[in-house]
Amino acid sequence: MTRPPGQRTARSAVLRALLPLCALLLASAGLLLGGAAPASAHAALTGSSPAQGSVVDKAPTEVTLTFSEKVSVSSGSFRVLNPAGKRVDSGKPANLDGGTYGVPLRGGLPDGTYTVTFQVISADSHPVAGGFTFSIGAPSATSVSVSDRTVGGGVVGVLYDVARYVSYAGFVVLVGGAAFVLACWQRGAGERTMQRFVVSGWIALTGATLALLLLRGSYTGSGKVADIFDLSLLGPVLQSKTGAALLSRLLLLAAAALFVAVLFGAYARGDEEDEGHERDGASEDGSRGAGSAQDAEDAADRAAERRDLTFGLAIGGGVIAAGLAATWAMAEHASTGIQTGIAMPVDILHLLAVAVWLGGLAALLTALYRAPSIEAAAVRRFSGIAFGSVVALAATGLYQSWRQVGSWSALTGTTYGQLLLAKIALVAVLIGIARVSRRWTGHLADAPVVRTRTKAKKQTVAATAASSVTAAASPSDGPASDTSDTSDTSDTEVSTEAGSGKGGASAEETAGSGKGASTKGAAGSGRNTSAKGAAGSGDPKRAAQLARQRAATAAARAKRVREADPFRSGLRRSVLAEAGVAVVLLAVTTALTSTEPGRTEEEAKAAKAASSSSSSSSTGARSSGTLSLKLPFDTGGEDGKGTARVTLSPARVGGNTLHVYVSRANGRAFDVPEVKLAFTLAAQKIGPLPVEPDRVATGHWAASDVQIPMAGDWTVSVTVRTSDIDQVTVDKNTKIG
Repeated sequence: MTRPPGQRTARSAVLRALLPLCALLLASAGLLLGGAAPASAHAALTGSSPAQGSVVDKAPTEVTLTFSEKVSVSSGSFRVLNPAGKRVDSGKPANLDGGTYGVPLRGGLPDGTYTVTFQVISADSHPVAGGFTFSIGAPSATSVSVSDRTVGGGVVGVLYDVARYVSYAGFVVLVGGAAFVLACWQRGAGERTMQRFVVSGWIALTGATLALLLLRGSYTGSGKVADIFDLSLLGPVLQSKTGAALLSRLLLLAAAALFVAVLFGAYARGDEEDEGHERDGASEDGSRGAGSAQDAEDAADRAAERRDLTFGLAIGGGVIAAGLAATWAMAEHASTGIQTGIAMPVDILHLLAVAVWLGGLAALLTALYRAPSIEAAAVRRFSGIAFGSVVALAATGLYQSWRQVGSWSALTGTTYGQLLLAKIALVAVLIGIARVSRRWTGHLADAPVVRTRTKAKKQTVAATAASSVTAAASPSDGPASDTSDTSDTSDTEVSTEAGSGKGGASAEETAGSGKGASTKGAAGSGRNTSAKGAAGSGDPKRAAQLARQRAATAAARAKRVREADPFRSGLRRSVLAEAGVAVVLLAVTTALTSTEPGRTEEEAKAAKAASSSSSSSSTGARSSGTLSLKLPFDTGGEDGKGTARVTLSPARVGGNTLHVYVSRANGRAFDVPEVKLAFTLAAQKIGPLPVEPDRVATGHWAASDVQIPMAGDWTVSVTVRTSDIDQVTVDKNTKIG
């Protein structure tokens, strides 16, 4: 059946208005997924023993790998391959200390080049893989190809990134839409448009979470599309931190479904009943007499029940929203690094502020374009809540930026820092557009307030029922006149409260005269007469069609009244622009969560540089008779990071002179309270041999006649104390003698 012209025009206008927003969504997704690049790993390999590309005299008993943070390993995480490509590792990987892991090797390995490959999961849930080679005796040809292995790419990586974006968007729509209804526009709980909006957020978040669970095994493993549906991979996934977070999210979404059912069920019905009581009281005013006191008491009871239900929904919804936000905080950036006890609650607050602001913005946009009407008071309430959300967003974002970046060089010289700058710029643009929206909101007090209540479904049912009765009864019984009365009563109500100002006057004229008035006359007389005729002839389809046409005409008349207000039109345009920027902002935020933090990237670079410097210094020391080692340390306390450089001369059996230079991260001398050393030759069960150097100057310690009893692969351990309670021991293996 052909839609009425007014309904087609209204829907086309909405689609045209939302088309730019859809284009922005697709463009943002393209930027986010462009090139199908794998997610950056947040743990980096900072060192190994044997070192990458090194040549050792004797076959090691194990291979150790040091990462910038703790990682999750399994039996196949580390593999050591001989020149023929066969595995020579003989046991499961073990965590030796902090981010250092070791895998034992078989005994009696022949000379040649060996390849070490690894594939682990970083503490913030992202996979990382790589490989390097070392040689025993002398380098040789090898059949194993070592390249910069990546995981999280390909088709599976793209699908995983899409699911992550959809999960964030669903969370924002679900939480922000529900908060908008409860805190700003409680009458919106009865609007079908708002119900669909919030439910769509729940469906998106639930579907994306299930997809992430299925994709996780392949994403962190083989990367094959066929493995997505391999249910045997679900067991290890559910036992991981990320799997536990996703499972918790599904349980919370079940509670969220109950919350949504109450919000749009009992809560919405209560609002409709309250409006019904108000209309009944207004129509019977002056006729109740002594019953007015009882009516006032009943109204007070209903208001109290309404407040209690609102309070209960707010508390329950807040707990569910915080729980959903925690499922991200417990598995991503906030769960690793420094100050995790502070970072996780801050991350939860940050996510909630984003959802209330951006989700409420999307809900307001939906209400302005799709709902019959929205009061100016609701828009002003959201404006205040949005301002509070922006303040919370700025405070928590400032802390997160410091924690994840740590330095100005990381802000401009790392991918994470550059994305963070882009996010800050987008937030600034969004705030600028929001200021324009606030000005439009301030003018709404002078604009007409249009309330439209469409009862098309009731019209159709009433007309059909009346026609059926007419068909069964005689014409003299008068049901046709009842049908007319029903149609008149169920017609769409449009009331305009004209205020002051130019916009109000123009809207009032549009509503009260001209085309609108003639339309009203047509709806009030001609169509009712036609309805009587259709009802009297016993044609229920014709009666239902006329009822729908009357509803569409009345809705179009109400839309013309709303669009005649320049302030509301301006507000719709500015909110649409805000929503477009918000879509891009959400894409950048999703990319940030899959990018290695600037602080971690710089620390990994510094550790690699120190390791290579130590290797080159140690190599150079053999010819000059001086051994030099650099050992980065972090005592964990305030101002606890630095580097200890140890020199041993002439680095041979017998007496040696030892110097220790302690410096800060910026290269300046570090005056620490205490430095101690120990030498251990594990192969001959010698040591540890303690050495307590004397302080010579700021950051400089020295000892003479340090005895090395025999040549071999020694472990040099350095203990640095930076305060009364903060100290750490770091060690490095080197050949002496």
